[in-house]
Amino acid sequence: MIPPPTVQRGLLTLDWSLFRTTVSVMALRIPASMTMECKKALGTDMLLEPKIRNVVDNLEGASEKTKEFVKEKKGITITQSELTVGYDHWTADEVLRAILPQDIIDEAPSSFTTVGHIAHMNLKDEYLPYKHLIGQVIMDKNPNLRTVVNKMDSIDTTFRFFKMELLAGEDDMIAEVKESGCKFKLDFSQVYWNSRLHTEHERLVKMFNATDAVCDVMAGIGPFAMPASKKGCMVYANDLNPVSYQYMLENKTLNKIKDNLKIYNLDGRDFIRKAVEDLEKSGYKRPPSPPPPVIQKGKKGGGSAAAPPSDPTLVVAPPVMAPTVAATSSSSSSPSIEDSFSFKTFDHFVMNLPASAIEFLDAFRGLFQGREKDIPEPKKQLPMIHCHCFSKTSEKPEQDVKERVEAVMGGHLEEDSVKLHWVRKVAPNKDMYCISFRLPAEIAFATTVSDKRKHEPQPELEASGSTTPSSFVPAEPAKRPKTESLV
Repeated sequence: MIPPPTVQRGLLTLDWSLFRTTVSVMALRIPASMTMECKKALGTDMLLEPKIRNVVDNLEGASEKTKEFVKEKKGITITQSELTVGYDHWTADEVLRAILPQDIIDEAPSSFTTVGHIAHMNLKDEYLPYKHLIGQVIMDKNPNLRTVVNKMDSIDTTFRFFKMELLAGEDDMIAEVKESGCKFKLDFSQVYWNSRLHTEHERLVKMFNATDAVCDVMAGIGPFAMPASKKGCMVYANDLNPVSYQYMLENKTLNKIKDNLKIYNLDGRDFIRKAVEDLEKSGYKRPPSPPPPVIQKGKKGGGSAAAPPSDPTLVVAPPVMAPTVAATSSSSSSPSIEDSFSFKTFDHFVMNLPASAIEFLDAFRGLFQGREKDIPEPKKQLPMIHCHCFSKTSEKPEQDVKERVEAVMGGHLEEDSVKLHWVRKVAPNKDMYCISFRLPAEIAFATTVSDKRKHEPQPELEASGSTTPSSFVPAEPAKRPKTESLV
């Protein structure tokens, strides 16, 4: 094997010429017609090195089989050859291990997440003196990248984006990504996007039926809202960040979504109540469920009225995967009974702000106060809530999250409707979860309404007529819109 280059450790700038190395090897000069025969005969005695053709390194260490083969075959001669490799030959990890100080190479920082053409790194303090060198190596070794950035601090608590510094490449933070059959455009420096959450986005969207109404309270640029709308759901989406709001509008157009996506720029609590009011005022009625597929005579399944979901010739709506309470009788799940309900509201609320989403759940207390007659079957008509959160309790996260939710909502969750889903590990002692549950009737119809305002704009900003910090520059510095036109 070719030994890694010997480079001066602790370099702060990258010198590509230092990685050029030449080694002397023994080779067999053979007629071209014998190439395949030799490869088969020599086997493991051939030099196996990425990006380099196979050669024999030294016949003195070759197997007896190889020596006998060379001796018997005519037209084979042994020759000396010089093999030269350069910077392009080595991987990012190999380069970094060759130039970083010896005491910090055990975990060479060659990993990153991608957002379009941007590589996003999260360097530890000990690597910061070499950050620009590291960024250059990462960009060199990944031809699809044009920009490498490093996270400078924790996520912004108000608008959910990181402060970043450019390590290498172009200072271009406008990225385009594809996920769940949708296109997303975003300014990575001013909005929140995490490519590692694509599985969670898809998981929730699969729960929604095409006829469902979905309320996305902290929507970002729309990773839940866009695919749910394209699926056919009626979606009301909101984000407090005015730049996220602008990109949601742009992504709605980019994905050719029409009237089944309404976009807002409000505080989460205000939006929950306004969305419920606006949905009712709009005269929304659930679209009729598609009729069960019918198999024609002569087709697979004989003359039966419907085929099982496994029939590959059918396209059926995906089932609702969210936990639900069992009906008390077979007739309670009948479409005709459901269609007889005069009051329609959202089927799902999504609250994807794990750092503080639980704190917003007090907005659901008394949300349907006085509507008991309009909602005769709360276990069927009240919405499912999907709330993302963090938990540092590894032994009983279900109990931890459930107790925190109940404390904020001021009531008890119905045990048979609660499900806690593990999303991912964020830190060694910090996991991200999604708790899904049916809004309990005792909370929905409560006569005492909570009015906690922990996330209102800061007084000094409110007094100036702006909800945006002075250091924050929106993509389009215009008067902040409250919602898009609902026409």
